Amino acid sequence: MAAALVSQENVVASLEPRTGRHLQRYNKGRRQVVGCIPYRYTKVKGEDGLQVLVISSQKGKGMLFPKGGWESDETITQAALRETYEEAGVKGVVERQLGEWTFQSRTHGTDYEGYMFPLQVTEVLNLWPEKTNRRRIWMSVTEARECCQHWWMKEALDVLVDRLGGQQQHDEEELESSSLSYQAKSNL
Repeated sequence: MAAALVSQENVVASLEPRTGRHLQRYNKGRRQVVGCIPYRYTKVKGEDGLQVLVISSQKGKGMLFPKGGWESDETITQAALRETYEEAGVKGVVERQLGEWTFQSRTHGTDYEGYMFPLQVTEVLNLWPEKTNRRRIWMSVTEARECCQHWWMKEALDVLVDRLGGQQQHDEEELESSSLSYQAKSNL
């Protein structure tokens, strides 16, 4: 994969989530938030399956992907890793950004800039800062698309699925090409 990857190892883990907005980043009056779509591949009934991790909102009224404020003392990928750790209790590798969305908060009526990243999960934790405030559920892409409460997160999920599908097709084509090359050399 040509994209730069960022590992969770460089992020300091604490069981206390960051609070307050004194370090919060803004761009043209829009609060900047960043999040991840945690994903993994599993074997379901003998087939490989892509699963994504969704979490309950703080008030428990809907499901979404982990996201939160991007603060001035961290890079965008550090913020993505921190928010995913705090809210979902997973660690992993952040991959190339899925996109940027501008949206308005339903509850506050303020404008936001949202940035989403894929996070290939390498570790699922038993304890994390917001464990008592949130539920987390692994589910299929179809189920996640149905239950996610934010249109912009659904769009990010579609980008992820397209990217992973394209990567899988590329990997399969490379494997087939290697196999054909090997067969041609064997026939010499």
